[in-house]
Amino acid sequence: MLASGRKNHDSEHLIDEKNEPKLPPFHPHPDMAQRGRRHIDFIEDPDSFCYSTFFHRHLLANSPCLFSAKFTQSWGSRKTWVTADNKPNWDHLLRTFGDAIVPVANCEVKEYNSNPKEQIPLREYISYWRGYTENGCQSPKGCLYLKDWHMKRDFPNQDVYKTPEYFSSDWLNEYWDAIAGDDYRFVYMGPKGTWTPFHADVFRSYSWSANICGQKKWLLFPPGQEEYLRDCHGNLPYDVTSPCLQDDSIYPNSQQCCPPIEVVQEAGQMVFIPSGWHHQVYNMEDTISINHNWVNGCNVSVMWKFLQGELDAVHREIGEWKETMDNWHHHCQVILKSCTGIDYKEFYTFLKIIAQNRIQDLRNSGGDTIAETCTADATMTYPGPLHTVFDLEKTAGILASLLNNEDFIKLDKESLCPPPDELMQRLKTVIAQNSHVH
Repeated sequence: MLASGRKNHDSEHLIDEKNEPKLPPFHPHPDMAQRGRRHIDFIEDPDSFCYSTFFHRHLLANSPCLFSAKFTQSWGSRKTWVTADNKPNWDHLLRTFGDAIVPVANCEVKEYNSNPKEQIPLREYISYWRGYTENGCQSPKGCLYLKDWHMKRDFPNQDVYKTPEYFSSDWLNEYWDAIAGDDYRFVYMGPKGTWTPFHADVFRSYSWSANICGQKKWLLFPPGQEEYLRDCHGNLPYDVTSPCLQDDSIYPNSQQCCPPIEVVQEAGQMVFIPSGWHHQVYNMEDTISINHNWVNGCNVSVMWKFLQGELDAVHREIGEWKETMDNWHHHCQVILKSCTGIDYKEFYTFLKIIAQNRIQDLRNSGGDTIAETCTADATMTYPGPLHTVFDLEKTAGILASLLNNEDFIKLDKESLCPPPDELMQRLKTVIAQNSHVH
């Protein structure tokens, strides 16, 4: 089944069997079980779909959905990055960003479970792209895909897009903005045939992706299904469309995996990918997209579980040196950060920044305002008092788990300010003072 946003279809569960773009087919085992959901929700009208509905139906439920092009029609990039015939406006991109240095991956070269990247000027990439398209999607340089360009960070004043309210409770980028560090806001662009191998997103975060122009096809696997796709060595496949997944001697459990949910995303549409959903993505036309990864109170527990699992893997990898290596636990944290981008002490700092921001939000709004706003029929909004207290409660819950974690206990925490126990007590006090906000 194909969930799509083309017109003249049911507004919630869309099936499109016509004009299906070609790509390598998914090859399920002949006996693969036909179970699990076969569609995702399609959200048509911004005026009738509120944040509270998205919060409960998709964030808390960890359920994907597809938003219509109406949600992005006011974006500057939808007007200036695209030509009248819905193609990339290369001339505008060259004038505005031509000298920007961008990361470009070669889709035809496998490096571990991804593609090798190089940094080149955008004008060089667009020159390649034009030649690749004019030459029938062929080039001696291979099939190159501009991925993970931090355009928002590099050009903060450009009128490109505005983060939709549904995705605005974004702890990851709130944290990185607070420390003037990295960010998880990206631009992707590439010709027909560019693709991203099978993966789940960083920290098992949520992600959203909006097509400025072009068309993508997504193969989505609900959390847990990827375990059936591990080979006999425990490794996940690079390409889930490969016929070798039918070979029981290589992939002994593939017959137990559900077929993927296939989603076609048209120009202007946005797709929401929940935590832990593995996916593989193809550009079916020349395509430009805006992508964010983000974490909030609804899935921060997934991020914490992911970090614990990654540290357990590090422990297994260097466990034989535990008794002979000085400060073994510290070295494990160094490896964890090199693999994931964050260690336990920075995870504490991440929680601290969010907690302090929410406490300040409560101060700014004032207790009387909160009590008056949070009536029995109040809905979840962001920003809003219900959301602020929800965030504080979720932060406190994860912080309590972190403080009781044996690996965190063994770390030198002298540099952490405020001390974790002090922050935990402050959170308990603030939450107790606002216990009426529910």
